[in-house]
Amino acid sequence: MTTAKHTKILLAASIVALATLAGGVMIAGPVARMNVAAAASAEEPEPVQTAKAETPVLAKPEPAPAPDGPFVIKRILPISGPIKYGEWHWDDANVLDGPIVITVDLDARVLSIFKGGHEIGATAVLLGTEEKPTPTGVFPITQKRRHHVSNLYGAPMPYMQRLTNDGISLHGSEVEWGYASHGCIGMPEDFAAKVFAQTKVGDRVFITRGKKADLGDSLVDS
Repeated sequence: MTTAKHTKILLAASIVALATLAGGVMIAGPVARMNVAAAASAEEPEPVQTAKAETPVLAKPEPAPAPDGPFVIKRILPISGPIKYGEWHWDDANVLDGPIVITVDLDARVLSIFKGGHEIGATAVLLGTEEKPTPTGVFPITQKRRHHVSNLYGAPMPYMQRLTNDGISLHGSEVEWGYASHGCIGMPEDFAAKVFAQTKVGDRVFITRGKKADLGDSLVDS
């Protein structure tokens, strides 16, 4: 864990239309830490290689519960420099129980998990392509399954946490340079296991493109 402090995070905003099935195709580059999240390289090769595949959703999403009172940003992990694909950071020592919120920034290609306003984990993630994008919006977790296999492709999706009816999920994956998903959010499997252990059905995942907030700001708009 590094010692540089950051005062801003990238987090999600308003609901936008859902998108397509998840899976995997090649995209680009190194991931660099920017505020709480990692910023990807500005240069990206065209998609050229297929990676992991996902599954459609049958469960109907339920409305996400409102947070109990103000939910402000109280801590950001002291991470400096780039977060490489496959790298992750976790520190929940001395963090009291509190509401779990996950943020995913599509521009930064990073996922952060907050407990009671404290960032306890961050990692670079695989996201969708222009043809099969990861949707922006606010999505409650509607289903959790430790061992899951794609109904369409027979591909394993460990620590699957379902977000939408059309197949968008959080799950463990081989997060490597050059790969992307068909809409799902792929995390290193060890990190995905930690996230899976913290969440429950109904916890919200905020997916956005670059919205910023300072320490002390509301993490979730009520």
